[in-house]
Amino acid sequence: MIERTLFSDEHRMFRDSVRRFMEHEVVPHHERWEEQGYVDREAWLKAGANGMLCATMPQEYGGSGADKLYSIVVMEEISRANATGLGFGLHSEIVAPYILHYGSEEQKRRFLPKMASGETIAAIAMSEPAAGSDLQGVRTTAIRKAGAYVLNGSKTFITNGWHADLVIVVAKTDPQAGAKGISLLLVERGMKGFEKGRRLKKVGMKAQDTAELFFDNVEVPEANLLGGENEGFAYLMQELPWERLQIAIAAVENAQAAIDWTSAYVKERKLFGTTVSAFQNTRFKLAELQTEVQIARVFVDKCIELLMQERLDTATASMAKYWCSDLQCKVVDECVQLHGGYGYMWEYPIARAWADARVQRIYGGTNEIMKEVITRSMGLGGR
Repeated sequence: MIERTLFSDEHRMFRDSVRRFMEHEVVPHHERWEEQGYVDREAWLKAGANGMLCATMPQEYGGSGADKLYSIVVMEEISRANATGLGFGLHSEIVAPYILHYGSEEQKRRFLPKMASGETIAAIAMSEPAAGSDLQGVRTTAIRKAGAYVLNGSKTFITNGWHADLVIVVAKTDPQAGAKGISLLLVERGMKGFEKGRRLKKVGMKAQDTAELFFDNVEVPEANLLGGENEGFAYLMQELPWERLQIAIAAVENAQAAIDWTSAYVKERKLFGTTVSAFQNTRFKLAELQTEVQIARVFVDKCIELLMQERLDTATASMAKYWCSDLQCKVVDECVQLHGGYGYMWEYPIARAWADARVQRIYGGTNEIMKEVITRSMGLGGR
């Protein structure tokens, strides 16, 4: 196995502490969270107290001012434990950077410290019943009126949506201008007309609260406009490389975890008087999967290097997202097969990982959209 060179001793020490947190504060409760459909807010507060939320935010806004490798450690350890209920990554490394990069000083000081402590749980609302990967097709509107934006519309598939105290809402402030008429608004819990719908029942990721959100003439103060009016689409595009790389990072780590669980299982499971690992098919299949995951790991680590140098482009990040999420689904499915009937039992982590993995090929932009992005970077025409 190729030694990873990205992480310092400090990163490795932090990884040990995050792994202990997962073992003691997350894994013992995750099955209960799956049954109730959401993670206890107490877990968010404990994560904040342990420096696991918004670590890359500057210290003046409640973070640690750490480099992104610390956030990557958290992502990897969550994926290693298959703790898919935790919406920490979206909160810390999607929502918080939007506020840091495009927010006013007042917005940063109002929202980021409580996000870092876990007191405020954040979400971003892009997808709608009739607009998923096509953000230009959003129908939610925010029309300026008397010092506020009057927000109307609905969103669906919103991670952290049911718990959310703060939501970045993608809306049309100029409905006739297409992508050039999109803005980002900071909508807070308690605003009149802002309602949360049911927690959606999903095939996998059952502990992650995923909700519908409804906006009925919500008056959002002008002070809650994030960045410039009608600049939202540009902001969304600028943040995409990092967002898509996060999916690839999680996919590779979860695929490796699936191999590790399966390797341990086949060494113990007896069949026809010997262990399942004694069969050549088992060993060759695991060798194939491990090789592919190693290749993916090297590519993703190179993407991380480019990210740290601010050189990661959207097409390369899209390659990582599409390839690694496809590979994750393949690896987990093959590992279910090697578990036999037990691989289909919910009590085994491989069964949960199998159900949880499938959505990776859909969210963050479907893998078909990723291929469109890649072909455009190659100068190939399309619609």
